[in-house]
Amino acid sequence: MGKMKNEKYNIQELLQRDVYVNDKKVGTIVGERHHPNEARVRSMRIQVESDVADEYMRKPAELAPLPKELVHSIRNDGTVKLSKSMRELQRRWRNTVRIDEKLYAPDEMLDRAVLDNQGREIGVITKLFKIKRTYKGVIVKTRLGIQNDFAVEDELRIPITAFSRTRERLDEVVLSRTFEKVLQLPSYISINEINEE
Repeated sequence: MGKMKNEKYNIQELLQRDVYVNDKKVGTIVGERHHPNEARVRSMRIQVESDVADEYMRKPAELAPLPKELVHSIRNDGTVKLSKSMRELQRRWRNTVRIDEKLYAPDEMLDRAVLDNQGREIGVITKLFKIKRTYKGVIVKTRLGIQNDFAVEDELRIPITAFSRTRERLDEVVLSRTFEKVLQLPSYISINEINEE
């Protein structure tokens, strides 16, 4: 007897399970973001089958988010059934950011600490923003020490391209260079000059 579809599944129950849309294997659930406020995290991490990534992503990525609300049920064979079509998953994957060849949903980015490549904490991500319907950057609430040392505002825009990786366990996202160098990037300068949509 399976669970009712509206019950929430615990991530531990879903780990390492294969995910299907009808007969198509989408990938395997590999975990979720470690965040003190569980309710903020609405996506699980999924390792995506390469043929699915090739067909349904703009640029194939091995790891991507799976929105929890799309989990319909666990089938008798132990696989996870999704409630929506591949097209819906494709739509969600378009609405992500790419860091280190992996896709992240907005809910996986919010509240993360931003560090430069020397481990200096710059601030915390409070928002993502789009240019021409694509996420191009994050808004970071900067630490007081950073504001004083670099004469920057309490909120800054940082381009997604300036990030090199995420650190899942510590819930951090790491810049590819020192903060000083980030401030000199053409992408940083232009993104802070334009107006949001």
